[in-house]
Amino acid sequence: MSGTEVSGAARHIVFAPLGEGGRVDVVARRISEAIGLGLIADGEQLPSETALSGALNVSTVTLREALALLRQRGLVETRRGRGGGSFVRAPVDASVERLRTRLRETGVHELREIGDHHLAVSATAARLAAERASGEHVRRLGEWVERLAAAESVGERRRADGRFHIEIAAAAQSTRLTRQEIDLQGEIGELLWLPFGEAVVHEEAVRQHRDILAAIEAGDGARARALSEEHVELGVKRLIAFHLQLVKS
Repeated sequence: MSGTEVSGAARHIVFAPLGEGGRVDVVARRISEAIGLGLIADGEQLPSETALSGALNVSTVTLREALALLRQRGLVETRRGRGGGSFVRAPVDASVERLRTRLRETGVHELREIGDHHLAVSATAARLAAERASGEHVRRLGEWVERLAAAESVGERRRADGRFHIEIAAAAQSTRLTRQEIDLQGEIGELLWLPFGEAVVHEEAVRQHRDILAAIEAGDGARARALSEEHVELGVKRLIAFHLQLVKS
């Protein structure tokens, strides 16, 4: 299995029943987050409308409206006829200007709130992964560390970074933590890798990921948690600093 493939746990969560009421925007967000993070591959055919609405526990009408919204955003295309269906289109990375505007308009308090949430989820997931990860989990995490090390574009780095954290939560064997990590990566992942103001320095992130992985592989939950906390706190601190810089400019 290659590093581009999705772990069974993460894949299961993408298509798990929704608990937020099954609104059109919630369905669209669930699928768009998965596409943006590469959890659903470019060109991949989505399950049939009947199967997908059943998996997500929403009506077919709600699902169709969500797919229509994703088509408008260019994330899904529908092909008719034999062999037709809904197919994923990898998103174009967001423009720097749009991301800067988004960061500028996100207040310090909200960034801290997101950071606190991410800190709690990622650190707990790392500790549990050290206790529960299988050899396959460790191998997969290693592949994403190397994918981050080799990534050249901002989009590739952002996705590799996000997938590493998601796979840690999957290695913790916690559905709730994995779901929350996916949501958090969708919310803050792009901002952390915003060009010219990166809250995450590429070489530093690779080193931190390798250290976290080594702690998980060694079964050292306390160290894995501490390293994950340091990693997340540094990113959020730099993100807030860049936000304040943008507000002043």
